[in-house]
Amino acid sequence: MVITLKRREGMTHDEFTHYQRNIHRPLLMSIPEAKQCIRRFVVSYPVPAPNCPEPDYDSVVEAWFDTMDDLNALFLCENWQKTVDPDHENFIDLHSFGRIICEEEVVVG
Repeated sequence: MVITLKRREGMTHDEFTHYQRNIHRPLLMSIPEAKQCIRRFVVSYPVPAPNCPEPDYDSVVEAWFDTMDDLNALFLCENWQKTVDPDHENFIDLHSFGRIICEEEVVVG
């Protein structure tokens, strides 16, 4: 699963990054279902890139699951729905949120 995230209005990129790293991520990793269901979890943040336009997003999240059952077990569990999901509104512009459930095809590497 790949998720694109933009910070909520009124928040700087640094505030967004701090919140995602130090508040939201520990919250996610504190629920047992995250440890049981997520195989790999990567967050990428934009860096200055001369001659490139400003990025459309403040972070891209990649979450690997072994099966669709594992993905569903996380997102349908009570801990996710009552603890983790409500926290998204504290730092994400929920109207620009993007998500794709996908299968990776390695082209190089």
